[in-house]
Amino acid sequence: MHSLRRALYIALAWASFALGVVGVFVPLMPTTCFMLLAVWAASRGSPRFASWIREHPRFGPTVVAWEGERAIPRHAKWIAGLMLAFSILVLLVTLSVVWLKLLLVSGLALLGLWIVTRPEPGSTAVRLIRR
Repeated sequence: MHSLRRALYIALAWASFALGVVGVFVPLMPTTCFMLLAVWAASRGSPRFASWIREHPRFGPTVVAWEGERAIPRHAKWIAGLMLAFSILVLLVTLSVVWLKLLLVSGLALLGLWIVTRPEPGSTAVRLIRR
């Protein structure tokens, strides 16, 4: 692989990882999506870094569950649901443009529905699909 491309993947992986770590401490800042992006970029630029993220005690299980099963842990679903509900409430109270309010609330509600319908890691549904 071209060294510039590899360096860009590594830079993206480290930046995403750093943003994911910040998300652990800052409310409303996502962690998992940045970790998934970090693993994706690291897999292309530094497989050793990607393995390190997958084996990390805090971030690894969620990343591995998504990569292997497209599953979301129950606690992550609850947190996402609460954050989406809070965001919808804020939009309903603060936004005055009705069509934009409806569009955003509908989009967040659909996102919440999609999250809730994802299997949980190691669930029966996932095991049945693999057969």
